[in-house]
Amino acid sequence: VPAERLHLEITENLVMADPRRTMEVLGALRALGVGLSLDDFGTGQTSLAYLRKLSLDEIKIDRSFVLELGRDEDAAAIVRSTVQMAQALRLRVVAEGAEDAAAMRRYFPKVRQVTAKGAAHWVHTDAPEVVPETIRRLLRVPTA
Repeated sequence: VPAERLHLEITENLVMADPRRTMEVLGALRALGVGLSLDDFGTGQTSLAYLRKLSLDEIKIDRSFVLELGRDEDAAAIVRSTVQMAQALRLRVVAEGAEDAAAMRRYFPKVRQVTAKGAAHWVHTDAPEVVPETIRRLLRVPTA
């Protein structure tokens, strides 16, 4: 499999176990073209400085924040500010557990929902229309 077709997820705890070694290994993987995600963002001990140092492609906001979007303004503020920070750093953002359509539209009016195989995916409205079709194709879902 070509390296650019691979995408690895790491957790904040993994990064903090040996930050220097982790950055070394991730840098080598990145040089090969492997994509990198920081999973469960917001639940570990990662310093924000590591977001610059890790050469990530995306962060995945932990579901413990996302599930509370419609009920807890503090969780919403954390998610909203994390999304803004990630965008400023040119990182993609995945909101794990984003299943409440009303809350997603309230807090993130510039996203649209694409459903494939029973899973909801949220795509920024500025993303090209090819993105939902690509999701469907990758999940082998027939188009209407």
